[in-house]
This record gives sequence, structure tokens and C-alpha cells, in this order.
Amino acid sequence: MVYKERKRLSRLGLGNKLLTFFLLAFVATIVWFIVLIVKDGIKIAWTGNWGRFVLFIVCELLIFFIGMVLVNISSKQMGIKYRALGLLTGWIPIVNLVVLTKIIGVTGSEYRFEKKKMKLNDKRIDKQICRTQYPILMVHGVFFRDFPKFNYWGRVPDELQKNGATIFYGEHQSAAAVADSAEELADRIKDIVRETGCDKVNVIAHSKGGLDTKYAIAKLGMDKHIASLTTINTPHNGCEFADYLLSKAPEGMKEKVAKAYNSALKKLGDKDPSFIAAVSDLTASACRRLNDEIGDYDYKKHGVYTQSVGSWMKEAGSGAFPLNMSYLLVKHFDGPNDGLVGEPSFHFGENYTFLENKKSTRGISHGDMIDLNRENIPGFDVREFYVQLVADLKKKGF
Repeated sequence: MVYKERKRLSRLGLGNKLLTFFLLAFVATIVWFIVLIVKDGIKIAWTGNWGRFVLFIVCELLIFFIGMVLVNISSKQMGIKYRALGLLTGWIPIVNLVVLTKIIGVTGSEYRFEKKKMKLNDKRIDKQICRTQYPILMVHGVFFRDFPKFNYWGRVPDELQKNGATIFYGEHQSAAAVADSAEELADRIKDIVRETGCDKVNVIAHSKGGLDTKYAIAKLGMDKHIASLTTINTPHNGCEFADYLLSKAPEGMKEKVAKAYNSALKKLGDKDPSFIAAVSDLTASACRRLNDEIGDYDYKKHGVYTQSVGSWMKEAGSGAFPLNMSYLLVKHFDGPNDGLVGEPSFHFGENYTFLENKKSTRGISHGDMIDLNRENIPGFDVREFYVQLVADLKKKGF
């Protein structure tokens, strides 16, 4: 895996350099020919230099073609947008140079960023800063599964493993009531303990996964097998906007959506998904009942270290679809939010970390916290955030 990544970055770096050289050489060639035209007139300039001009352009186009092929097969940050723009604007004068400049910027930034990360991991490889006493169990949120070929946590698990972490996944259904998901997680934890002899796990749970794990600890006796619980953007106090949507949506529409979702997820591996039960348990009213049911359960007294993390989208345009659509609705009911969960709902445990991304107006969305789009976000390195989070667990003896 590391070898493949080094080869990818090598191709990306070479492609970026070739495109940069092409852009500079192409502009220089055009300027040179314009100067000749101004000096000698177009007829003399062309007659005396057409051979060199054509040779320069052919060589530059060859360099451009090779560079574009390399960045297209190597870049993970260009996305469909810039690949499509590069294809569609290739023969539109001026516009193609503007798009090319942007492609050079994106791929150059990616190369430098990933190269820096690779050097950092090489430097600390012997320290194994994420080799915790207990393995890491990563618990997904609602409406997703732990698919083998599309990791819910993006590039995060691989980065943790590079730094010594042992990773397991919840492997529970995508949508179910909190109590049902908690039972699945409890069974999964028992399996991990039995298979590995690890005795306990450190749980990192995103969104609804945090509620599921809390229930498993407080109500299903998993405190004896969970050393720590870190919740990521979990709605501990629920979502007021969810109450509003469920109360206003027509019953017929809710039933149709639920039926379509449950049918699709059964085909993808869920045994008995329940869209309505999952959504209902994310409402503020349901979370108040859950918190009342758990009561004054003392996690620390039962030997479970608890902490929570939340993040903030600064504007609707900060998140990808559908979070850019839900942001304003959530803001109306729940205040500052990550596109789904309001900031007041994130708080839980002995420590609370709120991520604002002060270096960018972009903010950090609910999806960004699990590297959903595999995007290098200016001002927030999601992979390094989790590396440091797990390294801190190791320092605390977990």
C-alpha cells in the first residue's frame, strides 16, 4: 500500500511539473511569435520561423498530453469537476489556460500535502504513536454500512494503521432503533474480545453511533469491555429539526421513503433495516427519553473514559449535498451546526472538543468528520486529527 502511494505521488508530481512547464513554455512561445510579428510583420515572421514555431507547439502539446494523462490517473483531489472541465474546455482559447492553471494548482497542492504527510509518517514510524493498549472499534452512523470497498471513515483508518493502530468496525445495520443497534454492537464487541483476547476496545463513534454505544455501555453491560468512548458529531440531545420534519411530513410520504430505503438496504446486507425507527431516535424528544432512561449513569465510575468532538459549518456552501441544503433548516432550529447536528447537542463526557477551522471560511461538516469526500480541506487535516486523537488515548493508557 505504501509503495503504491509513493508511485502514485511520483506520477502526480511529474504530471504537475510537465503541465507547469507546458504552460510556461506555451505562453513564452506565443509571446515570442507576437514579438516577431510586431517587429517584422506577420508574413516575414511566419515565413522565417514557421518551422520552429510548429516544432515548439508540437513538442509542447506532447508534454501537455503526457502531463494530463499522469495527473488524471494519479490525482485524488481533482474530482470529476476538473476532469470534466479539462476535457470540455481543452480547445477553447484562454478558457483552457485558466482551467489548466486551476488543475496545476489543485494537483500541485495535493502533491505537496501528501508528500509532507508521507515524510511525517516515515519520521515517526518507529514510535507507533497509535498503537493503543486496546484496539480501536470504529462505529458508523445512520444510513451507512461498513462496506469493504467504500470505507465509511475514508482515509482515516489507513492513516491510523500506518501509525500502529489496530482497527475493527461495528459492522451493524445501517438503520435501526438505538436499542437494536446497541445490541448488535454489544454482540460485535463480544466477538472481538473473544477472537483477540483483547479484553476491551476503544470506541470511536460517529453521529448516531455514539448514541448506540452509550446505550450498549449503560444498559447492556458493555462497560466491562469498553475502555473509552469518543463520540464524533453525535446528537446527544437530538435534533429539533428532525422533530419538525417528522411532524410535518405526510404519513404516506414517510412510508414510501421508508419502504424504498429498507428495500434497498436489504439488498446491500441489512437483515431488518428500519428507516423510521432510526430517524425517530435522532429527534430531540427521543434523545431526551434516552437520556432519562440512561439516567445519571457514571461512565467514569464504571471505568469508561468518555469524550466528545463536534464541528461547525460556517455557511451553507461549506458542505456538499445534501448538507448544503439542510444547513439553514438546522440553523433555524438548532443554531450553529455541522449540516445535521446543532452545536449544543455535541457535548458529552469528560472532555469536549469543538472544531471551527479558523484558517478557512469553509467550515467542517458532518461528512467532513469522517472524510466522506476524501477531500484535503484547507485548515483541517482530518487524518492527522484522528492520529492525534488516538495518540492521546495511548498516552492516557487506553
